[in-house]
Amino acid sequence: MLRGSYPARIDDRGRLKLPTAFKSLVQDQHGTRLYVTSVEGESVRLYPMPVWENLEARVKQMPSTHPARKRFLDRVNYFGQPAELDAQGRVVIPARLREAAGMTGDVDVLGQMEYLEVWNHDRFVSKLQRDPFTDDDARALAEFGI
Repeated sequence: MLRGSYPARIDDRGRLKLPTAFKSLVQDQHGTRLYVTSVEGESVRLYPMPVWENLEARVKQMPSTHPARKRFLDRVNYFGQPAELDAQGRVVIPARLREAAGMTGDVDVLGQMEYLEVWNHDRFVSKLQRDPFTDDDARALAEFGI
């Protein structure tokens, strides 16, 4: 389970070095192959390839003409590329996605249970401020016993 958050940096070559805790967990459970993508271009999602392939199998069950399926695939393919963790635990973020998501300098790597999400630090702090956790959110979670 990928959880918590750790600071990291994007180097001059557009590589992210995974924080050690995440690197060990991903490699031990899933290997070094990843799918690097985004849905909205604001952040980067790093899916271990087996997790990504499972998600693709679920998407494949939707009718090919479903508008949500098409929009989802358009975005994850536009921003996405397969990638491999190198021996130092680094992964290259595709240039198109680096630019869209502002992936330079300091970033935050957040565990989202099955995948990692990477945010430009300043952009993420702004997101937290403009999108607070609400009573409606608490009620929605309570419906699931959380």
